[in-house]
Amino acid sequence: MRSRSLLWIFLVFALLPDLAFAEECPVTAPGGMYGNDAIDVVLPPDGKFVFRPKGPGFIDRDGALGIKVGWNVKIPGQLDVTGRRLDGPAPRARAYTWYRTGKPGGQSNFTVFPTPGCWEIVASVGDRSLTFVVVVEFVAPGPAGRMNGVPQGLRQTGG
Repeated sequence: MRSRSLLWIFLVFALLPDLAFAEECPVTAPGGMYGNDAIDVVLPPDGKFVFRPKGPGFIDRDGALGIKVGWNVKIPGQLDVTGRRLDGPAPRARAYTWYRTGKPGGQSNFTVFPTPGCWEIVASVGDRSLTFVVVVEFVAPGPAGRMNGVPQGLRQTGG
């Protein structure tokens, strides 16, 4: 009887993470430009940012995963980016963004995800925003690139 109880306890704890996060990530229209009348973003083809050896991206000083993302800001103002993990606990996503004049136009930033997982990202300019969902995957040992916090000439948003 005791071994049967231990087996049930083992199965419950072994399956608990899968049951808690069983929902699939509702990735937003993957591939190419996605946006509205205020902001566009270039999304990865399959809705996933994959951090793998010899791949794009970097690992930040705190172990977070960062990647360069392209944006088209269509209205005046500074681009701010933040986000939250949908499938588990994690600190908020952040971005390292170049200081700009606030004029509309194309730009890029480093969007930084504290952990792999399913992420909802919110980009805003003034009172307008754009929300999308992506998957962040990590393949050990990850990309070779390293960063040590906010590079000179950039500002941090979110996080």
